[in-house]
Amino acid sequence: MPFDLGPGTLAVLACGLLVAAFVRGYSGFGFSAIFIAFAALMTNPLPLIPVVFACEVIMTAFQARGIRGHIDWIRVGWLLLGAAVALPFSVGIMLSAGEATVRLVISGIVLVMACILLSGWRLKRRMGGLGYGGVGLVSGACNSAGVGGLPVAAFLSAQPLEAAVFRATMIIYLTGLDLMTLPWLWAGGIVTRDTGLAILLAFPFLGVGVWLGGKRFLSASPKTFRKAAIMLMLVLSGLGLLRVLIS
Repeated sequence: MPFDLGPGTLAVLACGLLVAAFVRGYSGFGFSAIFIAFAALMTNPLPLIPVVFACEVIMTAFQARGIRGHIDWIRVGWLLLGAAVALPFSVGIMLSAGEATVRLVISGIVLVMACILLSGWRLKRRMGGLGYGGVGLVSGACNSAGVGGLPVAAFLSAQPLEAAVFRATMIIYLTGLDLMTLPWLWAGGIVTRDTGLAILLAFPFLGVGVWLGGKRFLSASPKTFRKAAIMLMLVLSGLGLLRVLIS
């Protein structure tokens, strides 16, 4: 079993993975935050972060055909530029942290970002490229904990974007962000043979979850579903913080 996890723990994590993949298939974000916050309740989440990033890339391959015409490439470019600056430093800090610190950081970031998303915060003026680069910087800093998509989701949600553009832009940005982060995690020694085995085990759950989420996207209200996903993040992050505080 990968990462010395028992069959029961793997089965529960597989259920969490399926739910997170469904959310990603529907909304374009939330997969990493939901699964990592869920995993932090059961085990050390740090070794699972490269697994999650590889899963993000795989899910983009599943979704690529349906999102091509909706991607805002200019936003994606500025965001990735900012993230590239922060990643080497943030990954180094995270790899040197203890398990309790990693759990605390992940739960704290998810909680704060979910609260911002739930608040309905809106930008009062249009942001330029440097603004997007700054958001990318924050996102890159958060992605060492596996939750770099949430600052960007909060930022894009504060602007008048069509649901299809929001979803497609988030999917492509997260893919680029994860592809940039994986080499740093490899250099840090947490990408191992167990990582590859976990990705193989995750593959069928990703396919089913993304397919179901994509079908739901065509028939449900994006606003209603996104609120439900954010509430799930709040619950998971709150439980994660509680576990750290009482342990």
